[in-house]
Amino acid sequence: MERTEAGKMSDRESGDEQAQALNRGPGEEELASKTLQIQSKRFYLDVKQNRRGRFVKIAEVGAGGKKSRLLLAMSTAAEFRDHLTEFSEHYASLGPLNPDNLPEDGKLKSEVMTKENRRYYLDLKENQRGRFLRVSMTMPLSRQRSQVAIPAQGMIEIRDALTDLLNEFGTEDQELHDELPEPQSLKVENKMFYFDIGQNRRGTFMRISEVRANFRTAITIPERSWARFRDVLSEFADREPSTPAKDFAAQGAGGGGGGGGGGGNSN
Repeated sequence: MERTEAGKMSDRESGDEQAQALNRGPGEEELASKTLQIQSKRFYLDVKQNRRGRFVKIAEVGAGGKKSRLLLAMSTAAEFRDHLTEFSEHYASLGPLNPDNLPEDGKLKSEVMTKENRRYYLDLKENQRGRFLRVSMTMPLSRQRSQVAIPAQGMIEIRDALTDLLNEFGTEDQELHDELPEPQSLKVENKMFYFDIGQNRRGTFMRISEVRANFRTAITIPERSWARFRDVLSEFADREPSTPAKDFAAQGAGGGGGGGGGGGNSN
């Protein structure tokens, strides 16, 4: 099996690493998220929203909690998706990897994307371990460079996941006009619940995410259903709380009664 730079990373991810991968900046709301396991790497594709508008965050989480991430405007994410198709087609046209005949700089195909003050470098590369797409993001007046390395076989998976998100949230860069409530969170035992309000073409919605170590799930509730959802929760919350001991005793009493009834019917 072909290996890439990702090959050194572990398949395991601790609860602390999961929490780091789910960190959000101040004032950010998570609208949607996809998780992909590609070889030994885990990738998170998130659509987020702040007062400046919507954007896509692509995060790569590796061994030891090391995380690399890219931020893309919605229009830039659409351009990146199209480049992924081109790079995938070029990769498919290549012959088998020959470790004895590698390009001097390792590059097989390159492109550059520019959006305002950010520049993105896309390089399909190969080395003795395999082929991969390196995506780097730079900003002026900054010496830091953010980059992720996508195994070549996973470019299609990233593209398809990104396409799904863009189909739902659009590709236009526009600031939001409606002020949305700030996100909230709630810790219950070993779980975290996140409550995020977002918008898409179908209207406003609430996303409730349940997160614990190595596990994440979410539900989406349209704004028109919030009142009914609240009423259902209120009905349960207003009930007299029961304890496991009481429930067990009641169940045992019911079972005994059923046995006695069965004895009566046998006459």
